[in-house]
Amino acid sequence: MRLQRIDHVGYAVEDLDEAVRYHERLYGAEVAHRERMERDGVDEALLAVGDSYIQLLAPTRADSPVGRFLARNGPGVHHVGYGVADVAATLEDLKALGVQVVDDHPRPGSRGCTVAFLHPRGAMGVLVELVEDPRLAGVTAGHAGTSPERRRPPGPTLGA
Repeated sequence: MRLQRIDHVGYAVEDLDEAVRYHERLYGAEVAHRERMERDGVDEALLAVGDSYIQLLAPTRADSPVGRFLARNGPGVHHVGYGVADVAATLEDLKALGVQVVDDHPRPGSRGCTVAFLHPRGAMGVLVELVEDPRLAGVTAGHAGTSPERRRPPGPTLGA
């Protein structure tokens, strides 16, 4: 088990379009990918920052995890996503070490990735998402940046 990279930092936001405009205006960030994830009850905008992303998440329903987070805490950092080569193996290794998990098994995430979440109680108070990006298969840790075109989601870039 080895973390390969910081895949993204997830922000919970109330208004996705407003959050995108904020990041565009202040930081010159551009939307690399947008997606609605019905299962998670969120709309997502990924803003490319080098070989990583800022993931802006707005709830599509109040009972979603991000909706509940916003009700409790207001907007802000929601989680950190770490890239791994094999989510299933990493998750099993962590469970064997006694780490508390949210997801007992990997599941589909955005961009065609496979993901699993670790509970903040098992990760020093931080909600952690393990991310296996199929476009980075075979790219070794520390070298994900050698092929930037592999970091971009497939298909056209969708603007806000």
